[in-house]
Amino acid sequence: MKHTVNTVIAVTALSFGVMSNAFADVDDLHEMETMAKTFGLISFEEAKSKALAAKPGVIDDAELEGRKFKKGWDYEFEIVDADGVEWDVDIDAKTGKVTKMSKDWF
Repeated sequence: MKHTVNTVIAVTALSFGVMSNAFADVDDLHEMETMAKTFGLISFEEAKSKALAAKPGVIDDAELEGRKFKKGWDYEFEIVDADGVEWDVDIDAKTGKVTKMSKDWF
């Protein structure tokens, strides 16, 4: 009985994790837009446009992150260029300026 209960719990947890990950991008985008409006930041679309202007390619991942040492927020983009090289591009969420652009070595 104990083995069956543990299996059911593990399968339920795994299923929930897979379902929640399937919707993570939409939830994250909605959360980014909500935070941008609340804190007076540029929109995700504006930040995306600035990131792609700085480094043309395809966006692989995007996040809105609070800075650890300085006050403020950055949109952080992972962009894959035409040569398949991945770049990290950060956009200041208040000013829209590029604050970091570096090749991802991993």
